[in-house]
Amino acid sequence: MAKTLEATLPRASLDASSDLGMILAAWDDATQRLRKSHETLRDEVRRLSEELAAKNRELARKSRLADLGQMASHVAHEVRNSLMPMTLYVSLLRRRLSDDARSLEIFEKIELSLTALEATVNDLLSFTRDRDPQWRTFDLNMLLRDVCESLQPQFDAQGVTVEVDAPDGCSSFADPDLLRRAVLNLVLNALDVMPRGGSLVVTACDGPSGLEVEVADSGPGVESDDLDRVFEPFYTTKSSGTGLGLSIVHRIAEAHGGRVWVRNCPEGGAAFTIRIPRSARRLAA
Repeated sequence: MAKTLEATLPRASLDASSDLGMILAAWDDATQRLRKSHETLRDEVRRLSEELAAKNRELARKSRLADLGQMASHVAHEVRNSLMPMTLYVSLLRRRLSDDARSLEIFEKIELSLTALEATVNDLLSFTRDRDPQWRTFDLNMLLRDVCESLQPQFDAQGVTVEVDAPDGCSSFADPDLLRRAVLNLVLNALDVMPRGGSLVVTACDGPSGLEVEVADSGPGVESDDLDRVFEPFYTTKSSGTGLGLSIVHRIAEAHGGRVWVRNCPEGGAAFTIRIPRSARRLAA
């Protein structure tokens, strides 16, 4: 009897040790799974928090834009109402003093100031105008060349060379008037950063993913702190200007269901790209 008891004690101890090992292994496995679940949940919470923060920033941005739009629209209309009679009076006085060379010089300066003020008003009105795109088919290559040809005197005066790289007869579907304004603003922005000459390349393609237009300059590029702010209304790093040109481009791209972004080129300069996805055009059609 004693021998039997002694024989069974090591076996019982072994079984208990085995059970304890299984319990510890199960515990370790459960702990690992809980840790992985915790990490997954933590990553998901972080992702959702970042997404919520981005949505809140976008909502705050749109709220600011709405307020700025109302203010800018009111100011623009008031200025335009005063600008029209001023332009008329200056024109009448210019005719009366057509024989006075010194007076004509003064009038030319006044007219230049009025023209600049009118351009500012037009920018404000373009920024506040909430217009839906009038979708139609047009020749993209011709549109880009028309924009560049209209600015050729300014290119020549500043010593800027221009290259348009777009397929001949490229048929695109968008609002040609809005797209023309967007491209014009990007080209004018490029001219502003190349006062002493440089090169400008306008490329475009209309493929399966959508329509893309890129305007690249050989200027100083965009400071890293400004990359995320260049499309904000009234934000500018220039000594003159309204800070609305790129904001208008941003609104035009959004109105088409697309987007615009900027990057610094490795060889120098900056490239602004407008993309209108084909999905947006299918909905419009």
